Amino acid sequence: MTKQSKRRYGRDRSHSPPPSSSSLKKHHHSYANSPQHQNHDMGKRPTFTSYLESPYLHPKIKLLCEIIANTSPLSVENVLDDNGIRVIQEDVEQVLKLSYGYPAAAVKFFRWAGYQLKDRHTPYAWNLLVDLLGKNSLFDAMWDAIKSMKEEGILSLATFASVFSSYVLGNRVEEAFMTFEVMDQYGVPRDIVALNSLLSAICRDGKTGKADEFLRIAKNKIRLDADSYAILLEGWENEGNVANARRTFGEMVVEMGWDPSNVPAYDSFLCTLIKAPSGFHEALKFLNTMKERRCSPGVKFFGVALEECVKKSDARGASLLWEAMTVRSDFKPDTQMYNMMISLHSQLANFDIAQRYLDDMVYDGVFPDSKSYNILLQYLLKNRKLHEASSLYTEMVKNECLPTQANCVAAVRLYLDSGDPYMAIKVWKFMVENFGSDLEETGNFLVSDLRDCNRVQEAVKYAEDMIDRKIKLSSSTLTKLKQTLVKAGKGPVYDELLKKWKLR
Repeated sequence: MTKQSKRRYGRDRSHSPPPSSSSLKKHHHSYANSPQHQNHDMGKRPTFTSYLESPYLHPKIKLLCEIIANTSPLSVENVLDDNGIRVIQEDVEQVLKLSYGYPAAAVKFFRWAGYQLKDRHTPYAWNLLVDLLGKNSLFDAMWDAIKSMKEEGILSLATFASVFSSYVLGNRVEEAFMTFEVMDQYGVPRDIVALNSLLSAICRDGKTGKADEFLRIAKNKIRLDADSYAILLEGWENEGNVANARRTFGEMVVEMGWDPSNVPAYDSFLCTLIKAPSGFHEALKFLNTMKERRCSPGVKFFGVALEECVKKSDARGASLLWEAMTVRSDFKPDTQMYNMMISLHSQLANFDIAQRYLDDMVYDGVFPDSKSYNILLQYLLKNRKLHEASSLYTEMVKNECLPTQANCVAAVRLYLDSGDPYMAIKVWKFMVENFGSDLEETGNFLVSDLRDCNRVQEAVKYAEDMIDRKIKLSSSTLTKLKQTLVKAGKGPVYDELLKKWKLR
């Protein structure tokens, strides 16, 4: 930093002119106030990450952040001096990243660190400062920093991308446009990459209409590329604007033609269509059109489309999508996609088909996870497919894809109700070994049912085991056991059980 720029940036300026004062309005903000007391004209207040949410900080970084967060901006430099801390460039970067909530004190820290570093802050540190000030709507101070960066020759597109984002978040989109118009005066090219950065900031904030309006003007001077249209299409997707998505997609095809590499644009367009009412068939129609032109969407669309099929229980649509995916040599369904197909066919009680998808996963180089098995097990139990459920349960435990506790509870009850205490006990043993809570109801049901089925010896065994494991055996269950044991002349067995129960 030159002496002139250091002196200018070092002063606490309340009003500094933004770029090209003839085209940008002034913003009257002072960064000498704490952010809690700033009344900025902001669209939405960002949520800042602080050092308190970073538990593994180096002690020096933590101390610096604590000073910034808990010291009056007027006293920050003196407190830093009193602590005798020495900093390096990386320290400044890390501290700034965690000090967005304290812009006034962070600026004082930045200036204090500059004296130690002989004004050799990294470009990244400068960009962080610009972003910190912009996200707090301290735009005058932000432009002071940018002018100092210009004098140092370290401005970049990343700097202006931050400015675009800050203006958009502050609900000042017009000033983001104006910044784009003057950025070449600061030595940063006003090219398609910069334009796309601006469009992205605007569309991310749900203002795609404004981005579209500006694009129609800008494209007279800058030739658009595929990314420009992809950014707009993603914006329309996020806003669910089908009509504008159709229009933008049509313009893209006219201007850019069909490009197999333009996957993000195809993804967003088809996702917009398929989420619309009755949009599934239109999406499939465009999918076929793309296929004819050797173009295709990516994993994003197929995932969204399959999810829509599951919601609507549309097995036929899901099969068409699956066929469109699997014929491609460059694309393989992942575990999540297989799980959606398993879920869909399980819900429809197409268990043979669901099992086939489960078995086919390994052929695509993916492997079932616990969810894959549990979805199918849940519906097999619900439909009382006991033989199939038993086989699946055994397979999933063998493969270390553990059943959920909810499925285990359902299985124990179902097997007992169906006269298969062997499988019920097998599942119960798994439960007590793998789940540490919420076992009382199922355990008491098991003991009571075993007693009702004249399997008294086993009922006593698992009652004792529950007591040993500190799983509450209810008094009603104990009473039932007493009646049966006394009637069978085994009162001493009950007395021993009662003794353990009282000592629990």
